[in-house]
Amino acid sequence: MKILLVGAGGVGGAFTAIAARRDFFDQIVVADYDLVRAEKAAAIDPRYVAASIDASDSESVTALCREHGITHVMNAVDPIFNMPIFEGAFAAGADYLDMAMSLSTPHPSAPYEKVGVKLGDEQFAVAGDWETAGRLALVGIGVEPGLSDVFARYAADHLFSEIDELGTRDGANLVVTDEDGNEIFAPSFSMWTTIEECLNPPVVWAGDGSGKGDWFTTAPFSEPEVFDFPEGIGPVECVNVEHEEVLLMPRWIDCKRATFKYGLGDEFINVLKVLNTLGLDKTEKIRVKGVEVSPRDVVAAVLPDPATVGPRMKGKTCAGLWVTGKGKDGAQRSTYLYHVVDNEEVMAEYGHQCVVWQTAINPVVALELLATGVWSGAGVLGPEAFDAVPFLDLLTAYGSPWGHKELTA
Repeated sequence: MKILLVGAGGVGGAFTAIAARRDFFDQIVVADYDLVRAEKAAAIDPRYVAASIDASDSESVTALCREHGITHVMNAVDPIFNMPIFEGAFAAGADYLDMAMSLSTPHPSAPYEKVGVKLGDEQFAVAGDWETAGRLALVGIGVEPGLSDVFARYAADHLFSEIDELGTRDGANLVVTDEDGNEIFAPSFSMWTTIEECLNPPVVWAGDGSGKGDWFTTAPFSEPEVFDFPEGIGPVECVNVEHEEVLLMPRWIDCKRATFKYGLGDEFINVLKVLNTLGLDKTEKIRVKGVEVSPRDVVAAVLPDPATVGPRMKGKTCAGLWVTGKGKDGAQRSTYLYHVVDNEEVMAEYGHQCVVWQTAINPVVALELLATGVWSGAGVLGPEAFDAVPFLDLLTAYGSPWGHKELTA
Protein backbone atom coordinates (compact mmCIF):
# COMPACT_ATOMS: atom_id res chain seq x y z
CA MET A 1 0.00 0.00 0.00
CA LYS A 2 1.32 3.42 -1.01
CA ILE A 3 -0.59 6.33 0.48
CA LEU A 4 -0.78 9.94 -0.65
CA LEU A 5 -1.65 12.06 2.38
CA VAL A 6 -3.00 15.40 1.18
CA GLY A 7 -2.57 17.93 3.99
CA ALA A 8 0.09 18.15 6.70
CA GLY A 9 -1.79 20.42 9.10
CA GLY A 10 -3.23 19.40 12.47
CA VAL A 11 -4.99 16.21 11.39
CA GLY A 12 -2.39 15.32 8.77
CA GLY A 13 0.43 15.72 11.25
CA ALA A 14 -1.36 13.53 13.80
CA PHE A 15 -2.03 10.96 11.06
CA THR A 16 1.70 10.63 10.33
CA ALA A 17 2.52 10.23 14.05
CA ILE A 18 -0.05 7.45 14.48
CA ALA A 19 0.77 5.62 11.23
CA ALA A 20 4.50 5.66 12.00
CA ARG A 21 3.87 2.97 14.64
CA ARG A 22 2.21 0.59 12.14
CA ASP A 23 3.66 -1.64 9.41
CA PHE A 24 0.73 -2.17 7.01
CA PHE A 25 1.95 0.28 4.35
CA ASP A 26 5.06 0.64 2.19
CA GLN A 27 5.21 4.42 1.80
CA ILE A 28 3.34 7.62 2.64
CA VAL A 29 3.82 10.69 0.47
CA VAL A 30 3.06 13.63 2.75
CA ALA A 31 1.89 16.46 0.48
CA ASP A 32 0.93 20.03 1.32
CA TYR A 33 0.87 23.41 -0.43
CA ASP A 34 3.50 24.36 2.18
CA LEU A 35 6.46 22.09 1.42
CA VAL A 36 8.19 23.01 4.69
CA ARG A 37 5.18 21.81 6.65
CA ALA A 38 5.09 18.59 4.62
CA GLU A 39 8.81 18.03 5.23
CA LYS A 40 8.36 18.51 8.97
CA ALA A 41 5.54 15.94 9.11
CA ALA A 42 7.50 13.50 6.93
CA ALA A 43 10.72 13.71 8.91
CA ILE A 44 9.57 11.29 11.61
CA ASP A 45 9.69 8.09 9.52
CA PRO A 46 12.00 6.88 6.71
CA ARG A 47 8.96 5.48 4.88
CA TYR A 48 7.65 9.04 4.46
CA VAL A 49 8.56 11.45 1.68
CA ALA A 50 7.44 15.06 1.35
CA ALA A 51 5.95 16.74 -1.69
CA SER A 52 4.16 19.95 -2.63
CA ILE A 53 0.63 19.81 -4.02
CA ASP A 54 -2.16 22.09 -5.14
CA ALA A 55 -5.23 20.47 -3.58
CA SER A 56 -7.53 22.66 -5.65
CA ASP A 57 -6.18 21.12 -8.88
CA SER A 58 -7.24 17.54 -9.66
CA GLU A 59 -4.46 17.20 -12.23
CA SER A 60 -1.90 18.00 -9.53
CA VAL A 61 -3.32 15.16 -7.42
CA THR A 62 -3.35 12.74 -10.37
CA ALA A 63 0.21 13.59 -11.36
CA LEU A 64 1.55 13.02 -7.84
CA CYS A 65 -0.31 9.70 -7.61
CA ARG A 66 1.21 8.50 -10.87
CA GLU A 67 4.69 9.70 -9.96
CA HIS A 68 4.73 7.64 -6.76
CA GLY A 69 2.52 4.68 -7.73
CA ILE A 70 -0.08 5.65 -5.15
CA THR A 71 -2.76 3.07 -4.27
CA HIS A 72 -4.75 5.12 -1.71
CA VAL A 73 -5.32 8.87 -1.43
CA MET A 74 -5.99 10.14 2.10
CA ASN A 75 -7.66 13.57 2.10
CA ALA A 76 -6.77 15.55 5.25
CA VAL A 77 -7.62 19.11 4.17
CA ASP A 78 -10.70 21.31 4.43
CA PRO A 79 -13.67 19.86 2.52
CA ILE A 80 -13.69 22.76 0.05
CA PHE A 81 -10.94 20.75 -1.69
CA ASN A 82 -12.77 17.40 -1.61
CA MET A 83 -13.90 17.26 -5.21
CA PRO A 84 -10.54 18.02 -6.88
CA ILE A 85 -8.82 15.44 -4.67
CA PHE A 86 -11.65 12.92 -5.15
CA GLU A 87 -11.56 13.39 -8.93
CA GLY A 88 -7.76 13.35 -9.06
CA ALA A 89 -7.62 10.05 -7.19
CA PHE A 90 -10.17 8.48 -9.54
CA ALA A 91 -8.28 9.62 -12.63
CA ALA A 92 -5.12 8.04 -11.23
CA GLY A 93 -6.85 4.71 -10.52
CA ALA A 94 -6.34 5.04 -6.76
CA ASP A 95 -8.74 4.39 -3.91
CA TYR A 96 -9.79 7.43 -1.88
CA LEU A 97 -10.60 8.27 1.75
CA ASP A 98 -11.78 11.48 3.37
CA MET A 99 -13.02 12.65 6.75
CA ALA A 100 -15.73 15.04 5.50
CA MET A 101 -17.83 14.82 2.35
CA SER A 102 -18.39 17.25 -0.52
CA LEU A 103 -20.01 20.51 0.55
CA SER A 104 -23.70 21.36 0.66
CA THR A 105 -25.67 24.27 -0.77
CA PRO A 106 -28.75 25.45 1.16
CA HIS A 107 -32.17 25.32 -0.47
CA PRO A 108 -32.64 28.58 -2.40
CA SER A 109 -36.07 29.51 -1.04
CA ALA A 110 -36.64 27.45 2.14
CA PRO A 111 -33.20 26.83 3.67
CA TYR A 112 -34.54 26.08 7.18
CA GLU A 113 -37.15 23.61 6.01
CA LYS A 114 -35.91 21.84 2.90
CA VAL A 115 -32.54 20.45 1.86
CA GLY A 116 -30.75 21.81 -1.18
CA VAL A 117 -27.57 20.11 -2.34
CA LYS A 118 -26.73 17.79 0.52
CA LEU A 119 -23.34 16.93 1.97
CA GLY A 120 -21.87 14.19 -0.21
CA ASP A 121 -24.34 14.57 -3.08
CA GLU A 122 -21.56 15.33 -5.58
CA GLN A 123 -19.66 12.22 -4.53
CA PHE A 124 -22.64 9.87 -4.43
CA ALA A 125 -23.70 11.11 -7.88
CA VAL A 126 -20.71 9.27 -9.40
CA ALA A 127 -20.81 6.19 -7.15
CA GLY A 128 -21.59 4.05 -10.18
CA ASP A 129 -18.41 5.16 -11.92
CA TRP A 130 -16.30 4.16 -8.93
CA GLU A 131 -18.06 0.81 -8.63
CA THR A 132 -17.66 0.06 -12.34
CA ALA A 133 -13.96 0.91 -12.11
CA GLY A 134 -13.57 -1.37 -9.09
CA ARG A 135 -12.32 1.54 -7.01
CA LEU A 136 -13.33 2.45 -3.45
CA ALA A 137 -14.12 5.92 -2.15
CA LEU A 138 -14.54 5.55 1.62
CA VAL A 139 -16.09 8.84 2.65
CA GLY A 140 -16.49 10.29 6.14
CA ILE A 141 -13.94 8.14 7.97
CA GLY A 142 -12.69 10.57 10.61
CA VAL A 143 -14.15 10.54 14.11
CA GLU A 144 -17.40 12.42 13.36
CA PRO A 145 -18.21 11.36 10.74
CA GLY A 146 -16.37 8.08 10.91
CA LEU A 147 -16.18 6.37 14.28
CA SER A 148 -19.74 7.50 15.05
CA ASP A 149 -20.86 5.75 11.85
CA VAL A 150 -18.99 2.59 12.86
CA PHE A 151 -20.88 2.75 16.17
CA ALA A 152 -24.15 2.93 14.21
CA ARG A 153 -23.26 -0.25 12.31
CA TYR A 154 -22.31 -1.97 15.56
CA ALA A 155 -25.53 -0.95 17.29
CA ALA A 156 -27.69 -2.14 14.40
CA ASP A 157 -25.89 -5.50 14.13
CA HIS A 158 -25.33 -6.35 17.78
CA LEU A 159 -27.44 -4.26 20.17
CA PHE A 160 -30.78 -3.27 18.64
CA SER A 161 -33.64 -4.97 16.81
CA GLU A 162 -35.36 -1.66 16.02
CA ILE A 163 -33.78 1.79 16.08
CA ASP A 164 -35.74 4.92 16.89
CA GLU A 165 -32.90 7.45 16.77
CA LEU A 166 -29.25 7.48 15.82
CA GLY A 167 -28.12 10.62 17.63
CA THR A 168 -24.48 11.63 17.30
CA ARG A 169 -23.50 13.67 20.37
CA ASP A 170 -20.16 15.48 20.61
CA GLY A 171 -18.97 17.30 23.73
CA ALA A 172 -15.84 18.29 25.62
CA ASN A 173 -14.51 20.18 28.63
CA LEU A 174 -11.42 21.51 26.85
CA VAL A 175 -9.86 24.79 27.94
CA VAL A 176 -7.09 26.67 26.11
CA THR A 177 -5.05 29.32 27.90
CA ASP A 178 -2.59 31.99 26.83
CA GLU A 179 1.00 32.24 28.07
CA ASP A 180 -0.23 33.94 31.25
CA GLY A 181 -2.75 31.20 32.02
CA ASN A 182 -5.82 33.15 30.96
CA GLU A 183 -8.54 31.22 29.11
CA ILE A 184 -8.79 32.28 25.45
CA PHE A 185 -11.01 31.61 22.45
CA ALA A 186 -9.11 29.08 20.36
CA PRO A 187 -11.03 26.47 18.33
CA SER A 188 -9.51 23.01 18.55
CA PHE A 189 -10.40 22.17 14.93
CA SER A 190 -10.33 23.95 11.58
CA MET A 191 -12.22 27.23 11.99
CA TRP A 192 -13.04 27.24 8.27
CA THR A 193 -14.82 23.88 8.61
CA THR A 194 -16.42 24.81 11.93
CA ILE A 195 -18.01 27.93 10.43
CA GLU A 196 -19.25 25.89 7.46
CA GLU A 197 -20.97 23.18 9.45
CA CYS A 198 -22.30 25.35 12.28
CA LEU A 199 -23.87 28.17 10.23
CA ASN A 200 -25.35 25.99 7.48
CA PRO A 201 -28.92 24.72 8.07
CA PRO A 202 -28.69 21.55 10.19
CA VAL A 203 -30.08 18.42 8.54
CA VAL A 204 -32.29 15.85 10.28
CA TRP A 205 -33.51 12.49 8.95
CA ALA A 206 -37.07 11.37 9.66
CA GLY A 207 -38.25 7.94 8.56
CA ASP A 208 -40.49 5.03 9.39
CA GLY A 209 -37.72 2.70 10.52
CA SER A 210 -37.87 0.52 7.40
CA GLY A 211 -35.65 2.62 5.16
CA LYS A 212 -38.35 5.00 3.98
CA GLY A 213 -38.03 8.64 4.92
CA ASP A 214 -36.36 11.89 3.97
CA TRP A 215 -34.15 14.69 5.18
CA PHE A 216 -35.29 18.12 6.33
CA THR A 217 -33.53 21.16 7.76
CA THR A 218 -33.91 23.43 10.78
CA ALA A 219 -32.41 26.75 11.86
CA PRO A 220 -28.80 26.77 13.13
CA PHE A 221 -28.34 25.93 16.83
CA SER A 222 -31.89 24.50 17.06
CA GLU A 223 -33.33 21.97 19.54
CA PRO A 224 -30.89 22.55 22.42
CA GLU A 225 -30.56 19.72 24.94
CA VAL A 226 -28.24 18.96 27.83
CA PHE A 227 -26.34 15.69 27.40
CA ASP A 228 -24.32 14.17 30.23
CA PHE A 229 -20.99 13.08 28.74
CA PRO A 230 -18.97 10.28 30.39
CA GLU A 231 -15.55 10.08 32.05
CA GLY A 232 -15.78 13.33 33.98
CA ILE A 233 -16.79 15.67 31.15
CA GLY A 234 -20.33 16.02 32.51
CA PRO A 235 -23.41 17.89 31.27
CA VAL A 236 -22.97 19.98 28.10
CA GLU A 237 -25.68 21.78 26.13
CA CYS A 238 -25.76 20.45 22.56
CA VAL A 239 -27.48 21.92 19.50
CA ASN A 240 -28.28 20.76 15.97
CA VAL A 241 -25.43 21.18 13.51
CA GLU A 242 -25.12 20.13 9.86
CA HIS A 243 -23.00 16.98 9.74
CA GLU A 244 -22.29 14.02 7.53
CA GLU A 245 -23.56 11.28 9.85
CA VAL A 246 -27.15 12.34 9.23
CA LEU A 247 -26.57 12.00 5.48
CA LEU A 248 -24.70 8.69 5.76
CA MET A 249 -26.38 6.55 8.42
CA PRO A 250 -29.88 6.29 6.86
CA ARG A 251 -28.38 5.06 3.59
CA TRP A 252 -27.34 1.79 5.24
CA ILE A 253 -29.15 1.58 8.58
CA ASP A 254 -32.92 1.66 9.19
CA CYS A 255 -33.92 4.24 11.77
CA LYS A 256 -36.78 6.61 12.47
CA ARG A 257 -34.57 9.61 13.13
CA ALA A 258 -30.94 10.62 12.69
CA THR A 259 -29.46 13.76 14.27
CA PHE A 260 -26.14 15.40 15.03
CA LYS A 261 -25.78 17.68 18.05
CA TYR A 262 -22.61 19.45 19.07
CA GLY A 263 -21.68 20.90 22.45
CA LEU A 264 -20.57 24.33 21.26
CA GLY A 265 -21.21 26.42 24.37
CA ASP A 266 -22.69 29.92 24.60
CA GLU A 267 -19.43 31.76 23.85
CA PHE A 268 -18.75 29.80 20.67
CA ILE A 269 -22.34 30.21 19.45
CA ASN A 270 -22.21 33.96 20.09
CA VAL A 271 -18.92 34.24 18.15
CA LEU A 272 -20.43 32.38 15.21
CA LYS A 273 -23.53 34.57 15.25
CA VAL A 274 -21.41 37.72 15.22
CA LEU A 275 -19.30 36.42 12.34
CA ASN A 276 -22.48 35.70 10.42
CA THR A 277 -23.97 39.13 11.18
CA LEU A 278 -20.80 40.90 10.00
CA GLY A 279 -20.47 38.72 6.90
CA LEU A 280 -17.15 37.35 8.09
CA ASP A 281 -18.34 33.80 7.44
CA LYS A 282 -18.46 34.41 3.69
CA THR A 283 -16.15 32.49 1.38
CA GLU A 284 -16.52 34.76 -1.67
CA LYS A 285 -13.50 37.04 -2.04
CA ILE A 286 -13.83 40.79 -1.49
CA ARG A 287 -11.40 43.55 -2.39
CA VAL A 288 -9.64 45.18 0.57
CA LYS A 289 -7.09 47.91 -0.21
CA GLY A 290 -6.40 46.42 -3.60
CA VAL A 291 -6.14 42.82 -2.38
CA GLU A 292 -8.80 40.13 -2.84
CA VAL A 293 -9.41 38.06 0.28
CA SER A 294 -12.05 35.67 1.59
CA PRO A 295 -13.49 36.92 4.92
CA ARG A 296 -13.61 33.37 6.27
CA ASP A 297 -9.98 32.79 5.35
CA VAL A 298 -9.06 35.93 7.28
CA VAL A 299 -10.93 34.75 10.39
CA ALA A 300 -9.20 31.37 10.22
CA ALA A 301 -5.81 33.03 9.72
CA VAL A 302 -6.02 35.35 12.75
CA LEU A 303 -7.03 32.61 15.20
CA PRO A 304 -4.46 30.23 16.70
CA ASP A 305 -3.60 27.28 14.48
CA PRO A 306 -5.41 24.23 15.97
CA ALA A 307 -2.23 22.21 15.45
CA THR A 308 -0.33 24.46 17.88
CA VAL A 309 -2.74 24.82 20.84
CA GLY A 310 -2.10 21.39 22.35
CA PRO A 311 0.53 22.43 24.92
CA ARG A 312 -1.88 25.04 26.32
CA MET A 313 -4.99 22.84 26.27
CA LYS A 314 -6.42 20.78 29.12
CA GLY A 315 -9.42 18.49 29.36
CA LYS A 316 -11.09 15.71 27.41
CA THR A 317 -13.08 15.42 24.21
CA CYS A 318 -15.83 12.88 23.61
CA ALA A 319 -17.32 11.67 20.33
CA GLY A 320 -20.20 9.24 20.44
CA LEU A 321 -23.55 7.94 19.30
CA TRP A 322 -26.72 7.84 21.41
CA VAL A 323 -28.96 5.04 20.13
CA THR A 324 -32.54 4.49 21.26
CA GLY A 325 -35.07 1.83 20.29
CA LYS A 326 -35.66 -1.84 21.06
CA GLY A 327 -32.83 -4.13 22.05
CA LYS A 328 -32.33 -7.62 20.71
CA ASP A 329 -34.66 -8.85 23.48
CA GLY A 330 -37.46 -6.54 22.33
CA ALA A 331 -37.25 -4.29 25.40
CA GLN A 332 -36.73 -0.54 25.19
CA ARG A 333 -33.07 0.39 25.20
CA SER A 334 -30.99 3.58 25.33
CA THR A 335 -27.24 3.23 24.77
CA TYR A 336 -24.35 5.64 24.30
CA LEU A 337 -21.31 4.32 22.43
CA TYR A 338 -18.37 6.66 22.78
CA HIS A 339 -14.66 7.44 22.49
CA VAL A 340 -12.97 9.79 24.97
CA VAL A 341 -9.47 11.21 24.55
CA ASP A 342 -7.54 13.12 27.22
CA ASN A 343 -5.47 15.94 25.75
CA GLU A 344 -2.57 15.74 28.19
CA GLU A 345 -2.22 12.00 27.59
CA VAL A 346 -2.00 12.17 23.78
CA MET A 347 0.18 15.27 23.91
CA ALA A 348 2.63 13.36 26.11
CA GLU A 349 2.62 10.26 23.90
CA TYR A 350 2.19 11.67 20.40
CA GLY A 351 2.80 15.42 20.60
CA HIS A 352 -0.57 16.25 19.00
CA GLN A 353 -3.67 17.73 20.61
CA CYS A 354 -6.62 15.47 21.32
CA VAL A 355 -9.21 16.71 18.79
CA VAL A 356 -6.99 16.35 15.72
CA TRP A 357 -5.50 13.12 17.10
CA GLN A 358 -8.95 11.62 17.68
CA THR A 359 -9.90 12.53 14.12
CA ALA A 360 -6.70 11.11 12.61
CA ILE A 361 -6.59 7.71 14.28
CA ASN A 362 -9.72 6.44 12.56
CA PRO A 363 -8.56 6.67 8.91
CA VAL A 364 -5.30 4.99 9.94
CA VAL A 365 -7.31 2.10 11.39
CA ALA A 366 -9.47 1.98 8.24
CA LEU A 367 -6.43 1.93 5.95
CA GLU A 368 -4.94 -0.96 7.91
CA LEU A 369 -8.20 -2.93 7.52
CA LEU A 370 -8.14 -2.22 3.78
CA ALA A 371 -4.48 -3.19 3.50
CA THR A 372 -5.07 -6.53 5.21
CA GLY A 373 -8.24 -7.25 3.23
CA VAL A 374 -10.50 -7.29 6.29
CA TRP A 375 -12.45 -4.43 4.72
CA SER A 376 -13.01 -4.30 0.98
CA GLY A 377 -15.49 -2.79 -1.45
CA ALA A 378 -16.07 -0.67 -4.52
CA GLY A 379 -18.11 2.45 -5.09
CA VAL A 380 -18.71 5.45 -2.84
CA LEU A 381 -19.30 3.95 0.61
CA GLY A 382 -19.63 5.21 4.15
CA PRO A 383 -18.22 3.43 7.23
CA GLU A 384 -21.68 1.88 7.80
CA ALA A 385 -21.11 -0.38 4.80
CA PHE A 386 -18.42 -2.37 6.63
CA ASP A 387 -18.29 -4.74 9.60
CA ALA A 388 -17.80 -2.66 12.75
CA VAL A 389 -16.24 -5.30 14.99
CA PRO A 390 -12.80 -5.51 13.31
CA PHE A 391 -12.58 -1.72 13.36
CA LEU A 392 -13.44 -1.41 17.05
CA ASP A 393 -11.10 -4.28 17.95
CA LEU A 394 -8.22 -2.68 16.04
CA LEU A 395 -8.92 0.75 17.55
CA THR A 396 -8.57 -0.85 20.97
CA ALA A 397 -5.38 -2.60 19.85
CA TYR A 398 -3.99 0.83 18.92
CA GLY A 399 -4.30 1.68 22.62
CA SER A 400 -7.43 3.83 22.35
CA PRO A 401 -10.42 1.81 23.59
CA TRP A 402 -14.04 2.83 23.09
CA GLY A 403 -16.78 2.91 25.72
CA HIS A 404 -20.36 1.69 26.09
CA LYS A 405 -22.84 3.17 28.56
CA GLU A 406 -26.46 2.17 29.13
CA LEU A 407 -28.78 5.11 29.76
CA THR A 408 -32.30 5.23 31.14
CA ALA A 409 -34.60 4.00 28.37
